[in-house]
Amino acid sequence: EYDGERNSEGERHGCGKARLPNGDTYDGEYEHGLRSGKGTYRFRNGACYTGEYLQNKKHGKGIFFYPDGSKYEGDWMNDQRHGYGEYTYANGDIYTGEWFNHNRHGQGTYIYKDTGSKYVGGWVNGNQQGEAELIHLNHRFKGKFLNGNPVGRGKYVFDIGCEQHGEYIQSDQDKEEEEEEPSLLVEPKWKASEITKLTLWTPHGENPPSP
Repeated sequence: EYDGERNSEGERHGCGKARLPNGDTYDGEYEHGLRSGKGTYRFRNGACYTGEYLQNKKHGKGIFFYPDGSKYEGDWMNDQRHGYGEYTYANGDIYTGEWFNHNRHGQGTYIYKDTGSKYVGGWVNGNQQGEAELIHLNHRFKGKFLNGNPVGRGKYVFDIGCEQHGEYIQSDQDKEEEEEEPSLLVEPKWKASEITKLTLWTPHGENPPSP
């Protein structure tokens, strides 16, 4: 069903309201029969998108409310989260940063609601990866991440004014005689090397480039 403006060819054009065969509804702008411009699309499952469209696809700025109570507010391209945006998860965690093809990708900050900890740094295809800082209530870790785990050299900086240098190494678990399933969830182990006063930090151990 459609109730709204049409152009001389009879296409939906201008403002209108539509009810789709699957029970979804759209209230907003059309161009030549396609959702284009600003509008609100309500899904039968309770989800809702309010924002910009281009040729039937979410494109531009928009807010998407998901059925589980989570929410994304930011840039869209070709129906995907793409650009810069903030996602509030159902458990209260928040990610603010760059998106690429629907995934967290680029630079972004993830705040864990339960602990108040914060991950600030690189993301690749939805995973924590690259140089980053993991900030806790009274200390922080600076280093590199790969697939969500710290890897290689880094340091812990404590608010009392000192830091512990070291590196994360993939620990070899005691090999059992029968390894029926590979242990993919091996936590990297922190190997401490020295404790120093606060220093300038760079993940490569070189002197930081002059500004």
